[in-house]
Amino acid sequence: MKAKENSGNESKTNQKRITNKALLTEVKTYVIITIGLFINALSWSAFLIPSKIVGGGVAGIAALVFFSTGIPVAITLLAINAFLILIAIRILGTSFGIKTIYSILVLSFFLAILPYYIKEAVVPERFMSAILGGILCGVSVGLIFTRGGSTGGTDIIAMIANKFRNISQGKVILFCDVFIIASSWLVFRSLETIVYGYVAMGVTSYSIDLLLTGSKQSVQMFIVSKESQAVADKIANEVGRGVTFIKGRGWYTNEDSDIVMVVVRKRESQLVFRAVKEIDPDAFISLGSVMGVYGKGFDRLR
Repeated sequence: MKAKENSGNESKTNQKRITNKALLTEVKTYVIITIGLFINALSWSAFLIPSKIVGGGVAGIAALVFFSTGIPVAITLLAINAFLILIAIRILGTSFGIKTIYSILVLSFFLAILPYYIKEAVVPERFMSAILGGILCGVSVGLIFTRGGSTGGTDIIAMIANKFRNISQGKVILFCDVFIIASSWLVFRSLETIVYGYVAMGVTSYSIDLLLTGSKQSVQMFIVSKESQAVADKIANEVGRGVTFIKGRGWYTNEDSDIVMVVVRKRESQLVFRAVKEIDPDAFISLGSVMGVYGKGFDRLR
């Protein structure tokens, strides 16, 4: 009887731990998304808008409206996104998720507050504003994407377009951004402003890719060593990665050997080099980048 009670109590404790862990993970997710949204609002309020640079997305449309009518960016951003959300709910259901709605509301809040504290561009040079604004914008969007969030806007347009046409969402977003930035000609009549907008867009795109893939870059290593078993053991124990033996034969020696193959994150490659050097300094190692790795310990197969 006591054994059953203990088992039941232990099960409840484990469930409570799992629930607490899930709650903590969710809170952490929203904290990171909020930080990303603040950085995004900062990029517009401190660099792009004060320098009269129009970027992409709904924020770019809101900036155009602000420059031509004086209506605050936050109001236009919220109004356009609210309209897009209503359409998306009707066409897509609620598949785009609660995080998108949260992101839109919080981003609008930050864009409404920051202009009261930031009255002019942090750097006077427009080109530097385009670069720094683009970097911050890209980093912010990358942070939000890593947590499954979205800033809405052209993302919603892309999802709706993809529902009816076999066209990638990336192409739709790119087309929208190019069109929005080009539209700044109607307000400023300046080719220079358009160029700065495209510079900011390019830097933003590069920063997003760098943040999303930089930490996830993986390499594939082939190790030929007379101490292959010891090398494999050390990699498995110290680096914590699985290894695979591939049968090989040396052309010159005509001897059979085990080739150790291991796939690790790029940042872990130095740990593998160090482990191999300790076992066999004369080992032959080849290293190559791989486009994507899916499975246990890497990205989830979607």
